[in-house]
Amino acid sequence: QVIEEAKKEYENVEDLSFILAEEFGKAENLLALGDNAGFMKHLVDSGMEGKIRQIYIDPPFFSKANYDAVIKLRSPEGETAVKHRAYEDVWKEGMAEYLKMLGTRLLLMRDLLSEDGTIWVHLDWHGVHYVKILMDEIFGEKNFINEIIWTYKSGGSSKKHFARKHDTILVYSKSDKYYLNLPKEKSYNRGLKPYRFKGVEEFQDETGWYTMVNMKDVWSMDMVGRTSAERTGYATQKPEALLER
Repeated sequence: QVIEEAKKEYENVEDLSFILAEEFGKAENLLALGDNAGFMKHLVDSGMEGKIRQIYIDPPFFSKANYDAVIKLRSPEGETAVKHRAYEDVWKEGMAEYLKMLGTRLLLMRDLLSEDGTIWVHLDWHGVHYVKILMDEIFGEKNFINEIIWTYKSGGSSKKHFARKHDTILVYSKSDKYYLNLPKEKSYNRGLKPYRFKGVEEFQDETGWYTMVNMKDVWSMDMVGRTSAERTGYATQKPEALLER
């Protein structure tokens, strides 16, 4: 039922609910302000269907909370911090409403994604298991590539459950012809000692001996800390290092 309702909404999306705020360099580098469904419909109508090789989205997580952001306004008199609503993540009709919103937009993303493209959907424990089923339906189970676990250190814990210190990024393709450039990472030997296996290249650093392997699906990277130079005042900001990877 959620899928059918999302399809009906997807079929009726109009490309009017946004403005182009800025252009960077070439005309295809755009920053749009407004409803991303309307902007994606505009891209489809503008000839971008099947031409986008990589899509990364950081949607609401179904956290049932609203989030503020702080911007700093500078004037000759000094600097003023202004708090404003960044986005709402409260859903009156619960999970079904949330999934319909996301499903409508994932259908548009499927239209935009190239045959060799990948889509990366950043979520956490609140709804990732439901969204995976939604993506299986829209992109196909066979086009699931990875469930990336991004683990980080942050404040806060509970005596009622293990501290929740990771996000999940679901990675899907549109076909089996997808492009993915796997980086290498260090894999430390057991005991940090050399294996000396024939044909295996080994290295040593201050920690011990290691080999270089294709990157695994658990990524340990710092969050944007309170004192980080990257910090913009946006409540759920993601680190540049994560996006670069």
